[in-house]
Parts: sequence; C-alpha cells; structure tokens
Amino acid sequence: MQAMLFAAGLGTRLKDETADKPKALVEVGGKPLLQRAIEKLSAEGATRIVVNVHHFAPQVIDFIKSKNWGVPVLISDESDKLLETGGGLKFAKHLFSPDEPILIYNVDILSSINLQDVFAEHTKSEAIATLVVRQRETQRYFKFDSEHNLVGWINKKTGETKISRPENFQEAKEMAFSGIHIVEPEIFDFMPEEDRFSIIQGYLELAKTKSIKGYFDTSEMWMDVGKPAQLEEARELFK
Repeated sequence: MQAMLFAAGLGTRLKDETADKPKALVEVGGKPLLQRAIEKLSAEGATRIVVNVHHFAPQVIDFIKSKNWGVPVLISDESDKLLETGGGLKFAKHLFSPDEPILIYNVDILSSINLQDVFAEHTKSEAIATLVVRQRETQRYFKFDSEHNLVGWINKKTGETKISRPENFQEAKEMAFSGIHIVEPEIFDFMPEEDRFSIIQGYLELAKTKSIKGYFDTSEMWMDVGKPAQLEEARELFK
C-alpha cells in the first residue's frame, strides 16, 4: 500500500494556530498532526508516503527530514501554486508506483479506522476508487445506492445536487465523506488537462461510467481537527 497525505492546505479555519506554522504541524497530545498521520499510515502497512506541501512548506519539509520514519516519506512541493485535491494528486503522480493502489488521507483527520480493512474491501470490489464515509451531521453528502455505488452528491444548505446515476439517486443513502479514500493508478488516465481541480468533482464525473464505491465506516473515532471546536475536543481526548 502506498499513501498520499494531503497536507498543503492553508488551515484558515484554525486562524491563530496557523499564523506562524502550517496546519500539518499543529499539535494534538504533544504530537504534530503530520506525525500522527505518518505513524498511522506506516503502522497499517504503507510502504511509501507522499506528502504535499504549500503553506509554510519549508517547515513541513524540515520536520519530515528531521525524523527516521521507517518508510520513505517523499515531498510533493506545491509552493508555487496550491493545486486542490485532484490537482495535488495529479502533480504527485511521478512519485507513485504505477502498480499499486494509492490510499489518500487528510492530515487533519484523526481516526481509529482499520485502513487494512478498507484496503481489502477496495481490492475485492475492483472499483477505480473507494471513498470512506460515515453517518454524521454535515452540509454536504455523497449518495450511495444499495450496493454502495456512488450515485451523486447533495449540499443540504444550498440544495445544490450533482447526479452521477439518476436512476438510483432519489432513494440513495446519504453519507458524509471522511477525508480517506483509495484510488487505482488508472485514475490518472481520466483526469482533466488543467492542473488545479477538485478530486470530488472528478469522482462524481467518473461515477457515471466507472465503479466508485463507498466504505461505510463505523469505527469508534473520527474527527476533523481542522475545525477549532474539534481540535480542542481532540486535545482533551489525547491529553
């Protein structure tokens, strides 16, 4: 299993925390989020980890170089231009083996999920991508049919919808994205020509013709600590 850590974000929701450092180096329980994510990925079988950087990039690069991680940790440097999720993955293509799936993980996620279980389910499904989702309150939801196929997306606040498979959209189950996903390397063949784009929009387009599955996560803990309230909650939990 090879992995990509999305760590290039500006961390604007954390304001004071990210005034002098990147979100990836914000600490929870005495450890930067980046360290927690790398340790989780390597402990669960990642043999190569690519980290994209942009905001305070030199700090992240220096931190990565300061430790022996036990697995190769490679840098995809987006200092010149923040490429969003899809563009970031596309830009890092040359750092991955073309023969293995890529597990993608947001650096501001804390989760007790067993990533090997997700990997096994993805491999068995033969899908081009598997998205980890949960039942939780949010504004934006992916929608999945009874066989966990991605059929669309909805924003509950604005009413905006994006429909990939109209025949199954109305009855589909609404699930919230967890910031964890697995893609097959062939996904690069279907990416747009532009260098900056959202991987979410890419999934919704691909789902019209390709198999994209949802992994319904019921593990005990999941937190998005890119939000101030959940960051404080996590600090209490890991104190």
